[in-house]
Amino acid sequence: MLLAFPTSRLLSAVAFNNAARLGLRAFSGVPNTQQQPRGWTPTPFVTETVGGGWHTYDIFSRLLKERIICLNGTVDETVSASIVAQLLFLEADSPSKPISLYINSPGGSVTAGLAIYDTMTYIASPVTTICVGQAASMGSLLLCGGAKGKRYALPHSSIMVHQPSGGYFGQASDIAIHAKEILRVREQLNGIYKRHLTPKSQEWTLEGIEKMMERDRFMGAEEALEIGIVDEILEKREKGEDEKKKE
Repeated sequence: MLLAFPTSRLLSAVAFNNAARLGLRAFSGVPNTQQQPRGWTPTPFVTETVGGGWHTYDIFSRLLKERIICLNGTVDETVSASIVAQLLFLEADSPSKPISLYINSPGGSVTAGLAIYDTMTYIASPVTTICVGQAASMGSLLLCGGAKGKRYALPHSSIMVHQPSGGYFGQASDIAIHAKEILRVREQLNGIYKRHLTPKSQEWTLEGIEKMMERDRFMGAEEALEIGIVDEILEKREKGEDEKKKE
């Protein structure tokens, strides 16, 4: 006897399987769906003359020489591994020099994001964070977790904070275990925000942070400054000493 399942049932099964695979990895400002096809993004290359010869870099490798790291797109295990490796490399190169992390991200995996955050706080080099475009969900936590006094946002950037989300299906006892775990993660993330938020008025309490994170909260650069996610809004880059001397 042949058994047939309606298409909707098959799609539901796929969604459940994805939820089980992702578990607590859904701390993101974008909905958790199947991986969408990604378009190819051209990468510029820079050619420099070195000692009579020449050397060609992709633009991100050239920026790395200037101690600049770019976090673009969803935070996943691949992106996390790349950012962590760059942070460790720059610290080994010069532990006392600051590192600039430019963030334009809708969020992503909790574990991948916390790997970046833990490395930022672990290394000796101070990490300056700058929001360009958006820093949502895990992106906002990384923005907030930069060195004190060195967290910036550009004027028209967007920041969003919320509590973690996740999905799981299976036996009732397993569901209870995962529910307990996601609550533990929420408490851990709220504690990180409390450690780094520097509001203009009164200090944040865990209860206040939990209430703020209850639903998606979008804000502009000014509100993020008021809440204490960033320390300053960058309107225009100041001229360096060398440029001033040339004038």
